[in-house]
Amino acid sequence: MYVCSCFGVTEEQIREHAAAGACTPRRIASASRAGTDCGSCVRRIQGLLGRGGCPRREAAARSAGTPPQVPGVPGPSAPGAASPASPAVPAPAPAAAVPAAWPGRSVAA
Repeated sequence: MYVCSCFGVTEEQIREHAAAGACTPRRIASASRAGTDCGSCVRRIQGLLGRGGCPRREAAARSAGTPPQVPGVPGPSAPGAASPASPAVPAPAPAAAVPAAWPGRSVAA
């Protein structure tokens, strides 16, 4: 079935590109041009890629003996290593002061 009708890209082609390491819609677009014209197929591409990891990245991690890294999730730290401190949340900025009178106008009392 066609995923991108603008460039005639099929589900099978998307899966082949993903298996070759194109694990994001942007990488799929670089490999096949799918999603670069009207953009209506990008959500379908995201659905085909799913939330699973990249097969090529997972295979490399298995051969290196490390668990696959999930984007946005910190990996396990080395035994005895200190855990990083959580980032400080900045305080909200104070509201901008409103001038008593706009330039060129006087304030009527």
